[in-house]
Amino acid sequence: MQLGQPSRTALATAYARAYHQIAREPRIFTDPLAVRIAGVTPDQLVDLETATFHDDSDMRRRRRLFLAARARFAEDTVADAVATGTRQVVILGAGLDTFAYRNPHPDVRVFEVDHPDTQEWKRQRLDAAGIELPASLTFAPVDFESQTLAAGLAAAGFDRTRPAVFVWLGVIMYLTRDTILDTLRFVAGQATPVRMVFDYLYPASASTSEEMDQRTARADLVASIGEPWLSFFTADEITKLLRDTGFDQIDDRAAPHLISGYLGVAPSKVSAVAPHVLCAMRTG
Repeated sequence: MQLGQPSRTALATAYARAYHQIAREPRIFTDPLAVRIAGVTPDQLVDLETATFHDDSDMRRRRRLFLAARARFAEDTVADAVATGTRQVVILGAGLDTFAYRNPHPDVRVFEVDHPDTQEWKRQRLDAAGIELPASLTFAPVDFESQTLAAGLAAAGFDRTRPAVFVWLGVIMYLTRDTILDTLRFVAGQATPVRMVFDYLYPASASTSEEMDQRTARADLVASIGEPWLSFFTADEITKLLRDTGFDQIDDRAAPHLISGYLGVAPSKVSAVAPHVLCAMRTG
C-alpha cells in the first residue's frame, strides 16, 4: 500500500466493480457510483481492470461476478438486518466501497473504517466525482499500528450497546490469524443481534494441479506488490472458529453457488478452492 492511497488490490477491486456495471455480462449487482468513484471513463476501464491481475478473460469475468455477488450478498444482509431493527453498519477496510453514498436507509448510520491516509485519498476521489457525503456517514480512521478497532469506533461515536452489521470484504486473507481472531471477538461482543459478512480463501492444498498453478501465480503477484496472502481456512475451520468465538448462525457459500443463485442457473464446476463468502450471526 502506498502512502495516501488504497492498496493496489483495493483499486483492482474498484475497477472490477465499475467494469461490471458496463460489461456485457449478467448484472448481479448494480452500483451507479462505481464508475464515478473509480475516477476513470468507461473507455479506460477495460485496461485498468486488468492492470493488476493479468488473468485470462474468463478468469477475470468469474472474478468480477464473484466480487459483484459478494457485494450484493453483503448489502442483502444489511437490508435484512435493517428490516429487523438494526441501525448501525460498520464497513471494515472500506476502500472505495460506495454503500454509504447509496444508503437507502436514511436512519441507518454507516461507519467506514480504514487507514487515515486511505480515507483522505477517498475523500479526494469523492470530491472530484461530485459525490456528496451523507449525514448518515461517519469516517472512523484507524491506524492499527497505534490504535485499536475498539478505540477508533468509540471515537467515531459507535454504540457498542446496540445491534450492528459488520461488513469485512477482501481483507482477512491479508491478515494474521491472531488479528482475525481479535476482530471476530470484538464483533461477537456487540449487542445482539449482530451480523458479520466476510469472505475467505481455502488453502491451496485443496486444489487440483491446474488450480494450484493459477493459485500460485496469483499469490506470487499479490506478494510482489507488497500484499501477501497470510491466512486460509476450510469451511470446517472457519465454522469452528466462529462458533468458538460466540456466533451461533453461519450461512457459508462458495463462489459458484453464490453466483449461480443470483443468476438463477445451476452452478458450473465448483472448484475446491473457490473463494467463500459468509454471514455469521450471534443472536444471544
